Amino acid sequence: MAALESAAPHGDWLRLAGAVSARLDGNKTEAAEASGQRLAAAMQKADRVCAAGPVLLVLLLSLSVQGGGGTKNRAGLVTCGSVLKLLNTHHRVRLHSHDIKYGSGSGQQSVTGVEASDDANSYWRIRGGPEGACPRGVPVRCGQTVRLTHVLTGKNLHTHHFSSPLSNNQEVSAFGEDGEGDDLDLWTVRCSGQHWEREASVRFQHVGTSVFLSITGEQYGSPIRGQLEVHGMTSANSHNTWKVMEGVFIKPSLVPSTGHDEL
Repeated sequence: MAALESAAPHGDWLRLAGAVSARLDGNKTEAAEASGQRLAAAMQKADRVCAAGPVLLVLLLSLSVQGGGGTKNRAGLVTCGSVLKLLNTHHRVRLHSHDIKYGSGSGQQSVTGVEASDDANSYWRIRGGPEGACPRGVPVRCGQTVRLTHVLTGKNLHTHHFSSPLSNNQEVSAFGEDGEGDDLDLWTVRCSGQHWEREASVRFQHVGTSVFLSITGEQYGSPIRGQLEVHGMTSANSHNTWKVMEGVFIKPSLVPSTGHDEL
């Protein structure tokens, strides 16, 4: 199994594990953190994790709770299968989604930017395209095509030719079910050098429409008051640079992945 490195607070992972566990098994939200603690404790003895669905992904996240500490600030590469938060470096907000749909445009699940660093709805999983080519633990190359799957809802970062509700740029949404959407979920990682480095600023350019994942500061009212609009822009500029923040990073394995390690 590929090694894990955590760069997220212990409590953050318990909240994430508890929230997903509660959503899946029907528990009430007030039981979420206790559920996450039980899940984390159980997985301390686990010796294999497969990312086959939301429940098992939570098990992976719970396992990572033990991996923080001294490795937290160590520079490294972003690898396939890693779960992370992305910060817009100009506006200082994290890429975020939630089960709230746009009231205009496509009506799909909304994607926003939030200031909070501890919101579990800001975690995204790095995956390959429908054809694969992103084995777990392999560093993501600059120029590689990836999908970003929202952990808590299983929908992919997506854009299309609808106007965004505030700026009239191109709408960005979350689309699909259980990580399966369509070819408008594909994004190219634009960075300098050979691989996507965790300390470096990068851009995400949409394969189908060529726009860049961007934020320009427009702010929503109710029911997501204070969150910023995320949209697609045609030009590369300071509004579309992103940096990796908190997350669980799967370290490259010395042995090539085999079997069902594809994410």
